[in-house]
Amino acid sequence: SHIYKKNHDMTKTWKGKTEQLLRVDDHDFTMRPAFGGPAIPVGVDVQVESLDSISEVDMDFTMTLYLRHYWKDERLSFPSTTNKSMTFDGRLVKKIWVPDVFFVHSKRSFIHDTTTDNIMLRVFPDGHVLYSMRITVTAMCNMDFSRFPLDTQTCSLELESYAYTDEDLMLYWKNGNESLKTDEKISLSQFLIQKFHTTSRLAFYSSTGWYNRLYINFTLRRHIFFFLLQTYFPATLMVMLSWVSFWIDRRAVPARVSLGITTVLTMSTIITGVNASMPRVSYIKAVDIYLWVSFVFVFLSVLEYAAVNYLTTVQERKERKLRERFSCTCGIPHSKTMMLDGTYSESDANSLAGYTRSQMVPEEEKQEKMVVHLTMSNESNSSRKRGLKGHVGMRIIQNSHAIDKYSRLIFPGTYIFFNLIYWSVFS
Repeated sequence: SHIYKKNHDMTKTWKGKTEQLLRVDDHDFTMRPAFGGPAIPVGVDVQVESLDSISEVDMDFTMTLYLRHYWKDERLSFPSTTNKSMTFDGRLVKKIWVPDVFFVHSKRSFIHDTTTDNIMLRVFPDGHVLYSMRITVTAMCNMDFSRFPLDTQTCSLELESYAYTDEDLMLYWKNGNESLKTDEKISLSQFLIQKFHTTSRLAFYSSTGWYNRLYINFTLRRHIFFFLLQTYFPATLMVMLSWVSFWIDRRAVPARVSLGITTVLTMSTIITGVNASMPRVSYIKAVDIYLWVSFVFVFLSVLEYAAVNYLTTVQERKERKLRERFSCTCGIPHSKTMMLDGTYSESDANSLAGYTRSQMVPEEEKQEKMVVHLTMSNESNSSRKRGLKGHVGMRIIQNSHAIDKYSRLIFPGTYIFFNLIYWSVFS
């Protein structure tokens, strides 16, 4: 059986109010404890409840934490036979002295007030005080995006007394690095939290003097997998897609031009999308290097076809002029003249059957251009078919320009070499 004891109500034994027990009205709490003497030590510890968000565009972070202060104010000491502390809410805080700690470089912050002000004050009989509150603060974080998105960022939340210099208030971490505790469930979508640690130093203001400043430092490493899927893989695929044009017939102008323009516009869209979610920094980021080099590769593939098309047009114009110059030989009954360019059709090959080298081109025309006379004997139909297949195969091979042949090796090889250097430098 359980024995339930009735709790003794201590307030019934007090003949006065809590303020009278703590002698709040007997002292001037606008002054710090031990005013006129040495600096009062104020210990601080923090428990981070959540790291809510990191904004690259605004260069800030939002954190929710429990901020606790420890100090001794003998004016609040009270007699106690049980040596137990008394706990109060935020209503007593307005009547006594508390440290005026604020967040340096804070953009906005607030004390939670649901369902009531999240403030706790605990007073011990010897005058030691614990002051705790739950705060959400958004503070500035100077980020360096030169290695984005393969970057690591270090942000700091800074605490300092607003009015009291180090001669009046000595702010320190109560238990060193153990003064900072974090919830194990803290996680971010884009970052991996590597570590939290504390530091402290003096801050100087030319108008007011030296102040103790405490730092909550945390290091974040960005997850790369999201950017691999959204940025790097699409850009790489667009570059590889632009290489397909090297295997397309050089006379297929609409196909090669459409492919080139499509890849260029897609790369422009990827670059615009990445920069839209980033601050307008004046230096080059790692992702910019990759995207712009990829864009250059895509653009060069378009220029490569422009060069191929131009050289092909010039070559065909020269061949046309050469054919027109030797058009008189077409009427010779026993021979037929044709340029050795490998682009003759089946009808041309059939029309040459049976002709011999009985008649030659005049000597003056020989000196100007080389003309090849093709002689075909009266072979069987099967031999003709084998010859025609060879001509068609040669025609397919020669429809690919020499620039295309070299580009099939140079473009992929150079891009792979660039990737090796890029990932070895930034990863």
